Amino acid sequence: MSLSSMLTRRPWIGWVLVIGLFGGAIGVGVLAGAWAVICRSGRCPSIAALEQYVPRQTSKVYAADGRFITELGLERRTLVRLQDIPKHVRDAVVMTEDRRFYQHAGIDYFRIFGAALRNIRAGGYAQGFSTITMQLARNVFSDRISREKTLLRKVKEARVARAIEMRYSKDKILELYLNQVYLGNGAYGVETASQRYFGKSVRDVTVAEAAVLAGLLKGPERYNPRRFADRAIQRRNTVLELMRRGGAINDADASLAKAYPLQLAERSESGDIAPYFVEWVRQELEAHFGKRLYDEGLKVYTSLDVDMQTASERALENQLQAIEAGRHGAYKHLTYEAYLARSADGGERGAANAPYLQGAFVAIDPRSGAVRAMVGGRDFGDSKFNRAVQALRQPGSTFKPVVYATAIHEGFGPSQVVDDSPISLDQVSGETWTPQNYDLKFQGNVPLRRALYMSRNVPAIRTGMAVGTDAVISMARRFGISTPIPPYPSIFIGSADVYPVQMIGAYSVFANLGLHTTPHAILKVENAEGKVIWKPTPNREAVLSPEEAWLMVSMMKDVVVRGTAARIWSNGFRVPAGGKTGTTNDGADVWFIGYTADLVAGVWMGFDRPQKIKSNAQGGELAAPAWAAFMTEVYRRKPQPPDWPRPDGVVTREVDAATGRLANSSCLGAVVTEFFVQGYEPTQSCSDASGPTPMSADSARIRSMRDTTNPFRIPPQ
Repeated sequence: MSLSSMLTRRPWIGWVLVIGLFGGAIGVGVLAGAWAVICRSGRCPSIAALEQYVPRQTSKVYAADGRFITELGLERRTLVRLQDIPKHVRDAVVMTEDRRFYQHAGIDYFRIFGAALRNIRAGGYAQGFSTITMQLARNVFSDRISREKTLLRKVKEARVARAIEMRYSKDKILELYLNQVYLGNGAYGVETASQRYFGKSVRDVTVAEAAVLAGLLKGPERYNPRRFADRAIQRRNTVLELMRRGGAINDADASLAKAYPLQLAERSESGDIAPYFVEWVRQELEAHFGKRLYDEGLKVYTSLDVDMQTASERALENQLQAIEAGRHGAYKHLTYEAYLARSADGGERGAANAPYLQGAFVAIDPRSGAVRAMVGGRDFGDSKFNRAVQALRQPGSTFKPVVYATAIHEGFGPSQVVDDSPISLDQVSGETWTPQNYDLKFQGNVPLRRALYMSRNVPAIRTGMAVGTDAVISMARRFGISTPIPPYPSIFIGSADVYPVQMIGAYSVFANLGLHTTPHAILKVENAEGKVIWKPTPNREAVLSPEEAWLMVSMMKDVVVRGTAARIWSNGFRVPAGGKTGTTNDGADVWFIGYTADLVAGVWMGFDRPQKIKSNAQGGELAAPAWAAFMTEVYRRKPQPPDWPRPDGVVTREVDAATGRLANSSCLGAVVTEFFVQGYEPTQSCSDASGPTPMSADSARIRSMRDTTNPFRIPPQ
């Protein structure tokens, strides 16, 4: 039987050996021999590594206004010098963990004898004898020294501790220990623990608070003051008594500290603020910096607006709860509250696909592409899958503005008549596709403007076919959509999957009057010394001319005022805004993406496993209210942006609504004022022909007449 096996089966033998190894006249020699055997062939770590050792520091993440958001790191730690740690904190730790720390040379022989005798009586491991230096050895070389409570581990700890003591001063050892030790709640080191529990630096903690920190060393989770306040207070008072007996504090100070109430800071743990946004940022940082992110204490400044984030979470959750409560019609699925109740009764949480209604929300400053708010789901703790940036969902009618923007870019105007009548198209499979409008009705000839704001499917398909599949796909790419778009007519009504963040970011083209900005979250990264080491360059590209984009804004403002999202306007939101609703044919996805001149925001709702949300689900009814609630709260706090100024290159004409041609006395339709890009306004009147000229594939040839030599004008930022 090996020594290791014998000690495992009969632990009392080991403690008899401890007395022999660590004590007596021949103890030193025997111990040296034991070290030689146990540490042969490099089995014990060399403290040479300690020369370059720097405890891991977390990277700090901040919002756009400088507010702290969270920490990123394998071990959340902020380093602090020993001279910045108050004496009563140091005393509390030394009196509790190793009261002869300044007298021994890494091994406390008096403590060994007491622990060994107690363990012999118990017939096993009942009390340890690790000094602060031995604990430091175990923590620093955790990959080389097992954490199992065995005699062999203790011998290794003692060997490394002696080597540490021979090379470093007591103050250096204590500083390393206080920065290295785990204190529960995800906090490593006294500075991070002080911030997490008390909301202040360790420099400012009271004697009572110092005793709480020291008390955690015996059992960080068992004495966690957030979970076990009574237990933490009892342990704190034990530490205070040890400090009093050791002369670190007098009787009066001890009594006062014991009577001090436990006052913890408001919880601000990682994951509390914008968890999906933080994880998105973390992934990008890890791709750029690798393990440096978790070791070097970087400072990451992001685009997040904490107030907007809170508003987006509130608006989305309130609307999802309203849907589940049946306020928009009968709802037959498992609700989020019922799921939580079932989980509390022992049901499983954290399934790959959440069984309750989900949602995503993204808000972007279109001028820069800075993401101001992001919600990737209802419960990050239950599902870390970020539906805003990872989910591939059909955009439905929110894709139609890309189709109409292509048509405007090709030279068509908002008054162009398009045929809303039944159409059948041959598929690659040999089947015939007969698309329908949402209301299963057809309206005949309708202008592009009405086709867009009433979200007619057939006119959108005919418009896409007129300008060409390739042109629409090319435009979608310039709008920032990178996902596969097959060259089928169904893409014109949003059948190709997209990432919500890209679909929402595409609308920056309209908000900016032609300029697309790619959504991004990181403004700059500094190292621990405050030097900027990375500053991503925002990607901006001119997609439409200001005149073309302004026509699209004009058409999309009608969606909010009198179209499928008219409830936004009728319910009192009067900031100049455009947008588009979206609903997939099976009612599994509902959307609303809207924008003002300084903010683009989008909402998606659906199930992780696509299924009909409810009967007659519509984006204007289910998703748009969340957008409106968010925008209303945002503009209650910030100045409202002005309306988009009409570019000089946009002209007006009186046209016949029935034909889209210039109006005169012989026209039978209503006369309306319409906008056009100068040079592409209609020249024929309604009396020049017997009827309207519906859009056809040949109409795309108008693009060849356009002047493409002048670069697009980028609006000022």
